[in-house]
Amino acid sequence: MVWLIIILLGFIYQIATILFLEFRNPPKAMAWMFILFLVPFIGFILYYFVAQDYKKRRKLRRQGTRIFQEIKPVLWKQSVIVTSPEEMTNPDFTSQGRLFELLTHVSESPITGCNETVILSQVEKAYAAMIAAMEAAKDHIHMEFYIFRSDVIGTRFQEVMIRKAREGVKIRMICDGLGSYKLKHYFIKQLEEAGIEIHLFLPPWIAILDRRVNYRNHRKILVVDGTVGFVGGLNVGDEYLGLASKLGYWRDTHLQMNGDAVYFLQNTFLADWQLASGEKVYDPKLYPEHQCVSYERAQVLTSGPDQHWDAIQELIFGAIAAAKQRIWITSPYFIPDPSIRTALKVAAVSGVEVIIIIPYHSDSWLVHLASLSYVEELLQVGVKFYQYTQGFIHAKVMIVDDLMATVGTANMDMRSFFYNFEMIAILFDAVPIEKLVWDFQNDLTECRPITSREFSRRRRLQKGAEMLARLLSPLL
Repeated sequence: MVWLIIILLGFIYQIATILFLEFRNPPKAMAWMFILFLVPFIGFILYYFVAQDYKKRRKLRRQGTRIFQEIKPVLWKQSVIVTSPEEMTNPDFTSQGRLFELLTHVSESPITGCNETVILSQVEKAYAAMIAAMEAAKDHIHMEFYIFRSDVIGTRFQEVMIRKAREGVKIRMICDGLGSYKLKHYFIKQLEEAGIEIHLFLPPWIAILDRRVNYRNHRKILVVDGTVGFVGGLNVGDEYLGLASKLGYWRDTHLQMNGDAVYFLQNTFLADWQLASGEKVYDPKLYPEHQCVSYERAQVLTSGPDQHWDAIQELIFGAIAAAKQRIWITSPYFIPDPSIRTALKVAAVSGVEVIIIIPYHSDSWLVHLASLSYVEELLQVGVKFYQYTQGFIHAKVMIVDDLMATVGTANMDMRSFFYNFEMIAILFDAVPIEKLVWDFQNDLTECRPITSREFSRRRRLQKGAEMLARLLSPLL
């Protein structure tokens, strides 16, 4: 009897602890409560190691800000900073004062006016562009990926890096400790022997002991000589070429940038480098002046558990609220938080065309089930869903009217919004937006629509699995 009382009191203590610590985040609290009821005590141990609030680490928040503040005078002197809607080349922005204010206040990175961008919608061409940029490097290569494989394409990148390092190019590389856990030791050793500095961001055991295993660096950044940069959905691995994946063809979107925006890709990399290596790199030569060859407006927006703002989630909400004609979204994982879900509903019932492309075949069955759990309620208010059937769609793109578009690393899910270190590029000019519109329309030809009538007839077992996955969705 005594042991029963002790066990009961222990269980009540665990429930109370989760409710007390997570009262500001009800979906997360419910997910952990569900796990606790499934596996009492073990669930609480998982919570202890996985659910640590990274944002309480004030020291980590300050580090990135300090780097930015020190280099800010240089960046503002060398960049064309857009300070009003009237300075945007897109005339639609003249009536979007509130959205403009959000964009300029939600991030330290401003909208810049001297940029040239290239949308890379084919994986082979994206890799070729990155390798060509690396081959042309004269001073430095800064590389950051969530997943980096020691396979065929990974070895191709390695060969270029080793050759450039021997030519005297300084190379720094960050890989996420969990995403790249399969990276072979000999592969890393070969890089280090060539003089390349490589650091794993929160290796699994360190992350577990430090209670930060749930927070991953999902960014994909390549900066060469401070003048050309890349960001988007692509990691480095044969599966992205459809060579080592049961999913076959891999559809992704990456972005090449030249101009002012590269400074802010560089700044993000160096802030992450300090977190991963402990080394502070401050050198204005890493931000060289450049000639303005194109006047595209663009902005680099970062978000992560080390920042005060959930900047990407807040930008997406604001952009959805500003839409008048269309909201087109492509995301491999669709697990919207309540505010984004409500914003999409309001837009759809207000007459805005909302179309969302998700995979038909997914690389995560649990996330796929969770994504499907959100479909029926949005179908009922007029949101249109399409499933990509040509292979696996991994692109992360949002197009709002002819106003703006985003390309980056963040999925339309709560993990990207609140847990991961993420980055998106926001594009405002007609040429890149038109290219993304063309890609989206082309992707639709490879999709099957999800109809309300068909979807409502799915089996009870399927609905039950989706319900359970949805309970866990804040943690996926």
